[in-house]
Amino acid sequence: MTEDWEYGAGEPVSSDSLKTFGAFVQGLREHAGLTREELASLVRFSKHTVESIELGRRMPDRDFVDRAEPALGGTGALKKAYRHLTRHPGLAAWFRQWARYERLADSLDTYECRLVPGLLQSEAYAQVTFGNALPPLTDEELEAKVVARMQRQRLLCDRPHVSYSFVVEEHVFRRGIGGPEVTRGLLDHVLALTEPRNVVLQIMPLESTEHAGLAGPLRLLELPDGRRHAYSEGQLNGRLISDPNEVALLYRLYATLRSQALTPAKSRGLLERIRGAL
Repeated sequence: MTEDWEYGAGEPVSSDSLKTFGAFVQGLREHAGLTREELASLVRFSKHTVESIELGRRMPDRDFVDRAEPALGGTGALKKAYRHLTRHPGLAAWFRQWARYERLADSLDTYECRLVPGLLQSEAYAQVTFGNALPPLTDEELEAKVVARMQRQRLLCDRPHVSYSFVVEEHVFRRGIGGPEVTRGLLDHVLALTEPRNVVLQIMPLESTEHAGLAGPLRLLELPDGRRHAYSEGQLNGRLISDPNEVALLYRLYATLRSQALTPAKSRGLLERIRGAL
């Protein structure tokens, strides 16, 4: 279960652009005569976060950039530099190309049978799943992973014209990872994220007697130029699939899955009932 570094397979590699951006932030801060603590107070982030950004260990959040810009001179240089960052923080190497495609796709389809898809996870749920990593993660690694997941999730809000479809097994929501409080927060989060018309969630019910996705999780996307790609995962690796014949077969498989799953309205009703029983 390695989707965007799910269980800690490998270290995130800080890109040169991330290190350069961090040094740029540090230079602007020192030129402004601010300590890290003072900048942290102005941008409403922790000193640790400011330090991680300056050292190139963490991808800055857009909110950080927006708040730091006026605090560091207001020239617009920081926002321009931010647009050239290339690192996907906390993402496994084999997942990075897929993550790039995600940001360009006109449609994204996801089938998941292990855990709630990363694009729908609440922050507390993400912390728990990453906290189960073996070997255990450091606090810094855990933070980088959670930040990466929450930043990636902003695709759902930032790209309202993209079609997002999710088919998720019922048992995933009933498993109770993290306990009742985390599960309640997760269900509220999923219900809120799937309210927009372009985000569709269908649940594969436990009592289903037909199932086209028994071979495992699947992701599909279509790019603006019409090219289609698929992505599948194993324990410690992932596979980007671009062969048109393979991808076409997987699209047919996903269409069958959607026909076997509950309708979006019934899926929301089921989630609400699970939420009410907690």
